[in-house]
Amino acid sequence: MSAWSDEPQNLLPEAIFGHELRRLRQAQGWSLEAFGSRVRYSGTMVGYYELAKRPVPEEFVTRVEEVLGLKGELVDLWKKINPKTAPKWFRQWPKIEAAARIIRSWEPLLVPGLLQTADYARAVLRGVPGATEEEVEQAVEARLQRQTIFDRPTSPMFAGVMDEGVLHRPIGGREGMRQQLERLLSLMDHPKITIQIVPLEAGPTTGLLGGFAVAQLPDARDWAYLESASSGQVTDRVDEVQGISVRYDKIRAWAHPLHVSKDVIRDMMARYEQ
Repeated sequence: MSAWSDEPQNLLPEAIFGHELRRLRQAQGWSLEAFGSRVRYSGTMVGYYELAKRPVPEEFVTRVEEVLGLKGELVDLWKKINPKTAPKWFRQWPKIEAAARIIRSWEPLLVPGLLQTADYARAVLRGVPGATEEEVEQAVEARLQRQTIFDRPTSPMFAGVMDEGVLHRPIGGREGMRQQLERLLSLMDHPKITIQIVPLEAGPTTGLLGGFAVAQLPDARDWAYLESASSGQVTDRVDEVQGISVRYDKIRAWAHPLHVSKDVIRDMMARYEQ
């Protein structure tokens, strides 16, 4: 069974889950009410789940698996759209990324999560106070899963801007950082990914207080994600998103052109090889 095989790749994960749920129900020839009675939920609520109009509880997925005699296929799909390793305020953002047409990102301290290698992500996540090794590995897996949006035919355009200081910070040690920079250079060959570096000599910018990203969905609705030291925020408030977009444009105006940014990354990678 594949929940991804016959649906457009730019749907939100909840919509993909709902499609697969409906396909499984209809394969049995059951109406919403008939299926609902078997899993002890109302037909109306099942319909909401199929249309992605309500959050799907884990208990419901477990009952569906039992009734249909599945072996974890639907649970695995549900887990991918409900990453418990992520903070609650962040969980909406990967779903927005998956549906976006354009993502514009600014990072003053770290390589953006969508561009990180597993080792780089692991080193970053180990810095979370109190995180166990199991939690770190689960979070790394979730981060790598987010990156699969670039493997889809309908992958979003990604315009990433980073401060040059990011390249000087050897997260994961010299070898780990060398591999991360090599990864950035490889990603810059992707037709839908651009990466630009803001030089250190640019001095103060409007972005040093924290990273952020702006995502444009197919309906032209914009969402923004803002980072902070202790938490973050995901918002679609027009005034906030517009303000962040203006800040992004100002920061990007300081950045090196693409070919120069590539040279800067290549030079830094050479330093880590010494």
